Amino acid sequence: MSILDKVKIGNSVQVNLELSKDRLNKETIDAINVSSLGKVSDFRITDGKGIGVVLQLSNGQEKWFFEDEIDLLDENGNVIKKNYDKQDDSNFILDFLKGLNYENKNNVRELLNPINFFIWLLVSFKDIF
Repeated sequence: MSILDKVKIGNSVQVNLELSKDRLNKETIDAINVSSLGKVSDFRITDGKGIGVVLQLSNGQEKWFFEDEIDLLDENGNVIKKNYDKQDDSNFILDFLKGLNYENKNNVRELLNPINFFIWLLVSFKDIF
């Protein structure tokens, strides 16, 4: 389920500073430390696949955040637990790649074996996907 299904413009959300502080400036971090609540003012496509949220912070500044950097709040102001539905992203090939592990080879015969190279290549690609 997308964030668009749960949040509307004008709703209050809470910023998770630990997930976003590496890309924010000092002024924004200070505003979030004063109050981690923000009001949703707009939505943006982040990478062609995800949705980001533009928030108005306590100091009046507007900043955008990735969907996973914010916590949704219910009517009482309590954080709604995120429920990641693995069924939406289920893909047999990706699931297979995630299950692969590669052990480092020390023997020259093992290093030159093309099957070991192929397994190493597949394991390396799983991090990209």
